[in-house]
Amino acid sequence: MSEGLLSVAALARWCYRHRLVVLLIWVGAVFGLGFAGSAAGTDYANTFSLPNTDSTRAYDLMEKAFPQSAGDTDTVVWKVDEGSVRDESVRSRIEPKLAEIGKMAGVGEVTSPYAADGTGAAQISENGRIAYAQITFTEQANGVPKKTVEDVVDTAQSAERDGLQVELGGQAITRTQEPPTGIAEMVGILAAAVVLFLAFGSLFAMLLPLVVAIAALGSGLMATSLLSHVTDVPEVAPLLGSLIGLGVGIDYALFIVTRHRRGILRGMKPEEAAVTALNTSGRAVLFAGGTVCIALAGMLVMNMRFLDGVVIATSLTVVLSVLAATTLLPALLGMLGMRVLSRRQRRKLAATGPEPAEASGLAARWSSYVERRPRSTAAMALLAMLILALPVLSIRLGATDQGNHQESTTTRQAYDLLAEGFGPGFNGPLQVVVAEGDANALVSTIRTTEGVAQAAALPPSQGITVIQVVPTTSPQSEQTDQLIDRLRDEVIPASGAEAHVGGVTAIFKDFAAVTGDRLPYFVAAIISLGFLLLLVAFRSLVVPLTAALMNLIAAAASFGVLVAIFQWGWGTELLGIGKEGPITAFLPVIMLSLLFGLSMDYQVFLVSRMHEEWVHTKDNARAVRVGLAETSRVINCAALIMICVFSAFVLSGDMEGAMAGIGLAAAVALDAFILRTALVPAAMHLLGNSNWWLPAGLEKRLPHLAVEPKEEAPETGEPAGSAGGASVVHGFVRDAEGAPVEGAAVSLLTKGGRQLDRVTSLADGSYILSVPAPGAYLLSATEPSYGSRARQVTVEDGPLVYDVELTETSETSEDEMDTVN
Repeated sequence: MSEGLLSVAALARWCYRHRLVVLLIWVGAVFGLGFAGSAAGTDYANTFSLPNTDSTRAYDLMEKAFPQSAGDTDTVVWKVDEGSVRDESVRSRIEPKLAEIGKMAGVGEVTSPYAADGTGAAQISENGRIAYAQITFTEQANGVPKKTVEDVVDTAQSAERDGLQVELGGQAITRTQEPPTGIAEMVGILAAAVVLFLAFGSLFAMLLPLVVAIAALGSGLMATSLLSHVTDVPEVAPLLGSLIGLGVGIDYALFIVTRHRRGILRGMKPEEAAVTALNTSGRAVLFAGGTVCIALAGMLVMNMRFLDGVVIATSLTVVLSVLAATTLLPALLGMLGMRVLSRRQRRKLAATGPEPAEASGLAARWSSYVERRPRSTAAMALLAMLILALPVLSIRLGATDQGNHQESTTTRQAYDLLAEGFGPGFNGPLQVVVAEGDANALVSTIRTTEGVAQAAALPPSQGITVIQVVPTTSPQSEQTDQLIDRLRDEVIPASGAEAHVGGVTAIFKDFAAVTGDRLPYFVAAIISLGFLLLLVAFRSLVVPLTAALMNLIAAAASFGVLVAIFQWGWGTELLGIGKEGPITAFLPVIMLSLLFGLSMDYQVFLVSRMHEEWVHTKDNARAVRVGLAETSRVINCAALIMICVFSAFVLSGDMEGAMAGIGLAAAVALDAFILRTALVPAAMHLLGNSNWWLPAGLEKRLPHLAVEPKEEAPETGEPAGSAGGASVVHGFVRDAEGAPVEGAAVSLLTKGGRQLDRVTSLADGSYILSVPAPGAYLLSATEPSYGSRARQVTVEDGPLVYDVELTETSETSEDEMDTVN
């Protein structure tokens, strides 16, 4: 373990001293990957099929018998307020535009309802007021040039006039509605910049986490685009990579920069402060990044090809974020030197010297409040989380489509027009693929089945017949799911035919079913891995059990918020994210991975400081109080940044991205502001010393892994609290009435009067002093309103708990011996 500490410290020092080399390596890597990624382009592929499902068998048969053209098929829909779409006044406006579109480069075929042979008659609604044409491009949606799609939209909509509405739908058309690439990331970065500037008060300190996160994110996205050429990476993967990469990249750098600045403010030279920050918070970042990657890798338990690419993109971005925080950041700290502090802080440091080591202010007061009222704090926090979790009981998994887009978009208008003219199920037809048996008899049976609007068989090919089935209900309706089950369980078996139900709606239904079946195994896997990591790191059974329970509570509450907004529709239009619908089937897996990883981050940063204090003092109440006081501010700041970054993905133009962003923003807010700053410390106060209990037999068998190295005591170089070495004196400074005295100067001196350590009492009157070795010392406490008091104390082989009472008549001549074994 000591070798590991030395290696982290050595790496940090090397990067600090060779900062120009490190910076050039990173600049070369980012621009090199950017050039390679731009030259190679992307080859993202959405592979939603699942082995051994009915929809996949249907898809495989269709692909074999009816090889699809490579192109994407989109739709032009038009409606007249009066008359019929067959009227010459309408036809003369629409037909020339369809012909013009058909001649455009990149357009393969246009299927018009006005075809001379009458084959397009089915493309006109029964009342004659709505019609549609299909446009087949020569490429898939993501391969069609955006300019081509925009020309198609402009040409089609130029046919509009009063009483004639023209709208377009389809995957390629959706691209014209997407906001400019990177707008969500830019808004998130700007919001994070504001939070960082308010937290640091320094422009240079604010820029550090942003530069580190952007370097990691840029290289991660470019590497992901290159990997898309060698493995299946879904289109949503880079969006999720941006989501997690930007959040953890800024947060990891924030933790290290905060520790670095604290070191300088407490009197360390910039280089030593940087090395110490990397050797403490930097190690916590390494541990936290590892836990995030493990949580993400838990998605592999689901055995879904679609998720493999998501794991690659998100894990790669997290790894690069950790690498940037531990190499690029110390190099940048070396370039800034003292300028990492604001001018005001530098002037104050020069004028008054180092600041006291103990935390103070609102964080310390809140920590003291939680210590005094752990039961009420825990009860209120738990009640709030349970109320927010209630909506999760009605969660329904499925798929979003263009019917969920905002009402103002042309894709949503086209979707609604098709539903109005041809029935709600027209936007999500089912394909019953018949491999053996009488297809005609099956068609007749399906037509009479409850929930079917129409059914028609396509001409067979290679012995395979496809029956197009249009449900009476929309693709997202529960009745459509019931129709799929009815066809599979009753209609097809009764016909004696070998047939399978496919289509996009059936695929997503199967995806949701498989997700629901495998989700418990996935949750068990990532909780177990997280438990083992925390068990080894903190040498405790209760801490990892508490963390696992809190993660489950956070997950339930965040999904409750997600259901209320996206499934129940509470505020969807207000947020500009369209119409309510089911929760995307794959989202729970991705969100749980990210949530468990991020929750583990906060748990590590909070409990590592508590554990450090516990090792020093063996006082659970003090360990929890000091750990919360010293980490809650930076955790809350980090959470606020993540909330800004995640919420900005509402602007991504992608429903899945908006769901993930809102869900994770809610999860981080609840986790940081309720769980980690209230429920976790309150529970640890109630549990007392049992927090740190570990059976002796297990202690001997577990490998040793410390998240942070023990701090060295003054003048000894030995870890504080080590056997036969340093220890501490700690307690409270109070007045004669028992009220805490804040701001008292408490000093530890040798018998000869040499000062060994000096601190200022916190809002609750608490203090802690480092003792270099067992022996007799002088303990002095001074406060202008009360005078001063000195005591002789003897520290033997453990921490000494000593409370100091100050009164207005305090004198320094008193002498008293206190001994603790």
